[in-house]
Amino acid sequence: MTLAGRSCLVLGAGGFIGQALSDRLVAEGALARAYGRRPRLRDPDPRFDWWGHDFSDDLALARAVDGCDYVFHLIGGTLPESANRNPEAEILGSVNRTIHLLDLCRMSGVRKVVFASSGGTVYGIPKSIPIGETMETFPISAYGIAKLTIEKFLYLYKYLHGLESVALRIANPFGPYQDPGRRQGIIAAAIASIFAGRPIEIWGDGTVIRDFIYIDDVISAFIAAADYDGPTGIFNIGSGIGRSVNEIVASVGQAIGVDAPHRIYRQGRPSDVPVNVLDIALARQELAWAPTADWAESLRSTAEWLKTSQTV
Repeated sequence: MTLAGRSCLVLGAGGFIGQALSDRLVAEGALARAYGRRPRLRDPDPRFDWWGHDFSDDLALARAVDGCDYVFHLIGGTLPESANRNPEAEILGSVNRTIHLLDLCRMSGVRKVVFASSGGTVYGIPKSIPIGETMETFPISAYGIAKLTIEKFLYLYKYLHGLESVALRIANPFGPYQDPGRRQGIIAAAIASIFAGRPIEIWGDGTVIRDFIYIDDVISAFIAAADYDGPTGIFNIGSGIGRSVNEIVASVGQAIGVDAPHRIYRQGRPSDVPVNVLDIALARQELAWAPTADWAESLRSTAEWLKTSQTV
């Protein structure tokens, strides 16, 4: 199957992942509707049918969903850290709005919903590494709880209404067009800090281990999930490799040609789990997907984009 000629709605198209996904869909010949806030770091692409509305706009959302074959749901609530300060807002803005979206999708005859879940938050503190999809889920952030709750509603709507869906539990994505000012994404933030002559801000002692994946590989997973017709509804999407924050900062310095970048260590955040590395064997088997990006080259391409952008 190909997405060429298919009508695809990208919710959250102005965000980091949404911009890259919209680009790929258009390149593959899909009819892409881009919904949400306009991109901050570039002008809206004229190839997209842009819908600059909020997720809470019922009428606009209904019109955007109507006639679509595939809906890529990338609109989130807040961030893991801030979500814990106002859990109610996270549920109202993310879970409740998604339930409304699913009702629109089933009534409009949408073929499939592909949801951007969070492999870094839904599991909580793991008992073993790497983390497989069948491991226990005990999120320590309201953000992770909201993502997990949406996964459950996807299952419910498939059971009750036959609405097909896939949830991708994405690790820590990085690459061009990631906004270093969003307080999410250590790689973009570290690169921007070095270029600006600022010390790199690290939460905790830098020993926290994360799974990082290049944006091109993330987008390939979304395309594969749309094409997937098997029974599995949840997939981990990561590199399967764990790197500490200190290692990340050192790798960023090497990519830019800076030895021992200056760092400032801040008090750790309660929402940060100590280690998170995803088992991606299921995605390899069922989606025929695997990350292919070279680590060092991915860092260099990210740095090159940030260097030439207006963000630093």
